Amino acid sequence: MSCQAIPPVEIIIIEDNQSDVELLTRVFRKHNLANDVTVLKDGVEALDYLLGGNNNTCNVNKPRLIVLDIKLPKIDGIEVLSRIKADDRTRSIPIMVLTSSKEDRDLKAAEEAGVNCYVTKPIDFKGFASVASELDMCLLLVSKKTGGFDYGTE
Repeated sequence: MSCQAIPPVEIIIIEDNQSDVELLTRVFRKHNLANDVTVLKDGVEALDYLLGGNNNTCNVNKPRLIVLDIKLPKIDGIEVLSRIKADDRTRSIPIMVLTSSKEDRDLKAAEEAGVNCYVTKPIDFKGFASVASELDMCLLLVSKKTGGFDYGTE
């Protein structure tokens, strides 16, 4: 079996709430990062897309950034994060958790699993400006750590 390269996706959003997807898309447009965004709605879909299923040993999708919700259907975001960071093929992908959870155990679990950035979603629309500012900062931090989202391909 020979391995062929899969064209890279710029940003993957793993989120089941359409309003949150729209919020993220606005922030990415502001940074000129919304050219190639793929949205996945649950943990199973995300792992299948990113890791290619259990039998795939070579082809994986390697985006430049993953934005991940913790509260996902089917497989939760912490498990998705853990599996992505445990796989040699996807370990280097920067992951930003964007969640409504303010619980210390979720933050700790995300940190232990290897998250690059953790941002809490607003409960109401007034919080939008604050979260947009946090996302801006997180994008800058992740961009600096990965050399402007261009960490190369293997």
